[in-house]
Amino acid sequence: MILICRFAVKPAQAEDFLTSARRALALLTAQRGCLGGQLGRSPDDTTRWVLVVQFQSVVAYRRTLSVFEVREHVVPLLSEALTGEPGGYEVLAAAEDGAVTDHASLLALDADRGSGSDDR
Repeated sequence: MILICRFAVKPAQAEDFLTSARRALALLTAQRGCLGGQLGRSPDDTTRWVLVVQFQSVVAYRRTLSVFEVREHVVPLLSEALTGEPGGYEVLAAAEDGAVTDHASLLALDADRGSGSDDR
């Protein structure tokens, strides 16, 4: 599971955003099931930032977001992300040293459950 949040940050707010985003990155990556994360800024448009964090599973992602300190400090930052497109993505292929490994869809795990209220 990959969390990708894009931000538009005015130059006057960049230092405060960097402080908040670094704290969010530290809190997220300290959680069990988090594989790591990165904070980046576009060299072409320095008002555009991205926070990318990878989790072992959807469960690990959801568990991370339920931690009090994450809800207190990270969720408000994530609420400032640009909207209009999804922020969470499942990993279907990963590569290291030129070798690509395919991953089963996370959606397949829930495919037969449906979305009704019978899921308790």
